[in-house]
Amino acid sequence: MTHLQPAIRHRRAPRRCGCEKPSRLFALVVTLILALLPCASLHAQRGNRSLNDELLRKLQIAELAISELYVDSVDQPKLVEDAIRGMLEKLDPHSSYSTAKETKAMNESLGGSFEGIGIQFNVQNDTLLVIQPVTGGPSERVGILAGDRIVAVNDSAIAGVKMARDEIVRRLRGSKGSKVKLTIVRRGIKDKLTFTVVRDKIPVKTLDASYMVRPGLGYVRIGSFGATTYKEFMEAVKALQKQGMVDLVLDLQDNGGGYMIAAVQIANEFLSKGDLIVYTDGRRVPRNEYRAQGNGTLQNGRVVVLVNEFSASAAEIVTGAIQDHDRGLVVGRRSFGKGLVQRPVDFSDGSMMRITIAHYFTPSGRCIQKPYKKGDLKGYEQELDTRYKHGELYSADSIHFADSLKFQTLRRHRTVYGGGGIMPDYFVPLDTTQYTRLHRQLAAKGIIIKVNLKYVDNHRKQLRRQYPSFQTFLNNFQVPQSVIDEVMAEGKKEKVEPKDDDELKKTLPQLCAQIKALVARDLWDMSEYFQIINQQNHIVEKAIEVMGDEQAWK
Repeated sequence: MTHLQPAIRHRRAPRRCGCEKPSRLFALVVTLILALLPCASLHAQRGNRSLNDELLRKLQIAELAISELYVDSVDQPKLVEDAIRGMLEKLDPHSSYSTAKETKAMNESLGGSFEGIGIQFNVQNDTLLVIQPVTGGPSERVGILAGDRIVAVNDSAIAGVKMARDEIVRRLRGSKGSKVKLTIVRRGIKDKLTFTVVRDKIPVKTLDASYMVRPGLGYVRIGSFGATTYKEFMEAVKALQKQGMVDLVLDLQDNGGGYMIAAVQIANEFLSKGDLIVYTDGRRVPRNEYRAQGNGTLQNGRVVVLVNEFSASAAEIVTGAIQDHDRGLVVGRRSFGKGLVQRPVDFSDGSMMRITIAHYFTPSGRCIQKPYKKGDLKGYEQELDTRYKHGELYSADSIHFADSLKFQTLRRHRTVYGGGGIMPDYFVPLDTTQYTRLHRQLAAKGIIIKVNLKYVDNHRKQLRRQYPSFQTFLNNFQVPQSVIDEVMAEGKKEKVEPKDDDELKKTLPQLCAQIKALVARDLWDMSEYFQIINQQNHIVEKAIEVMGDEQAWK
């Protein structure tokens, strides 16, 4: 045990400091070490233990010494979590640790469901406003309607008490089969209403929208890749095919990824039997290939995939496979560049570590992962800012690839690039002039959504009568001037005002489009929202243009 003595001698201090006597401290350390080691001689065993055992014992001794000897009390579970995070922070940017609570929330979003009462809601003026009950969900089954205000949960007030949104969600959620009593205020009804809702599994949609752009051309937007994504996608495709869809715009803008298997399933729908979709390879993980089965329903017809700088991971798998096999064209801006595969390591307390085990590669052999420096998370996170500063979001000419990163597509032998995201076939620059300073500030302060909620809440029945179908609404609805005036009045209260008449004039078209889309969302759903908002999306506009350009498909 002599190797511990210098440290002990170094820590000697006058007894007036309240330190442990050297002899007692030494005894305590010895006790800790003996608790970890067998009774045999430490020196005799050192030659027999593997390096891994040595390192593990070193970690154990360090943790126990800190928890037992440190001058102040320590939170032992947090100490261990911090140690795990500290190790992972020195690796790649995507290896991570999540607490039990964080893991549960993540698994709910990817797993495709959570347990609760089944409503879409927003908090307005310190009151929970029901935007829409989930169709067929527990709240709809007992008669809760859009526009209802939930003011109490199990006789405990949640309105007018400045309760945090997370706390409201916690009270509404619960295990399947459990009951919750809701007190509701409904417009036109004098007395408060009481409903007992039996909580149930609530589906979480990963598909944002699907609709027909024009005869023969369908549109599907996927927000993330989860356990139910493939099922949602196929349901949308079948519905669009019944409406005459031949060609498809697949929108993966802002899609941060998710389950690899969901991406493989969707890519399979477009490719021929035996076509390589993606392969993974790592230091301790052998190469693993995923190939198309040849049973896809979308092997014919034109396909355009939309990506931007926030499209990542599973979204890049689908995009890379379609581009490499020349099955479709890619429109937008260079994708994020996440080509690392994580494996979850579950802990008994419900927490989880996700550790990178491999890279994934597109069929032509491109590694999509963008470069990174181990341990430099800040630099990695600022990479998009660097692209912005270098002009890469505004001009394809600002994006430079080394010759070593050039690859060829597998059928038409077009040049594509690796080493950092998917570079689109048709680049669409970011338009910073599309939204004015005034519009951005009104949106950032939540003023547009606040006024919209109030308008729909006050006019829901009238709007339903006036516009019985979405097509009628799309063709005829105009945002009332009173709504615009209220947005500007609320903006003035927050010191957000147009600097001149010219800025106001430039703001109004986009502002009206956004409000119209939000009204459609609250009356129908997200498909109707995107059907309106996409009329202002330059990447979608370019996709429609490319779809009709015969030269692009030769």
